[in-house]
Amino acid sequence: MGQFKKTSTVSKSDFAIECDMADNINSLQGQLLIASPHMDDTRFQRSVIMMCQHDAQSAMGLVINKQASLLKLGDLYEKLDIGAPRFAAQDPVHIGGPVDSNRGFVLHSQDHMLPDSVVITHEIGLTASVEILRDITGGVGPSHTIVSLGCAGWSAGQLDREMSENVWLNLPASTDLVFEHDRETLWQQAFDTIGIDPAYFAGDSGSA
Repeated sequence: MGQFKKTSTVSKSDFAIECDMADNINSLQGQLLIASPHMDDTRFQRSVIMMCQHDAQSAMGLVINKQASLLKLGDLYEKLDIGAPRFAAQDPVHIGGPVDSNRGFVLHSQDHMLPDSVVITHEIGLTASVEILRDITGGVGPSHTIVSLGCAGWSAGQLDREMSENVWLNLPASTDLVFEHDRETLWQQAFDTIGIDPAYFAGDSGSA
């Protein structure tokens, strides 16, 4: 839990926001990944992932439709010794993925950006410092937030290979899908958005 630090934990260099044109890849940053119905990795079955970074060296994203069953924001504030929350104490904490499971990330709308916040799309930002949690519980934070522990990560070329094997589909992220849609039905809604019935989706199985 200590990875929500009082000092900046996110920088543009950390997430390689500007992809080097020499990398010669089609970056999926700002896209939603939708797990294929054939996904055989139980950690990612029926997952929807917000892609925060993707270049020739690595890729990183946050699962946005998996919530911790026994952890609320109020519990997280207590563990981080932030104090009793004034707002959002009953909001869920999401499980962003199996990598760095004790590290915290906040996806949020860009109406409240901090100096260490990172721009993911023209609407969505990412922050990993404890200050944004203080703003959320104080009622002055972003209007839309997803607080996550852990992330999904890929090594060089791994995600590109999985895309070619139809492990994932993708579509542009929107604030409606990322923040406002019901988490339980988000996977199906993502398929509906791109006009594909998952029952008829043909592809090879894979894992992230």
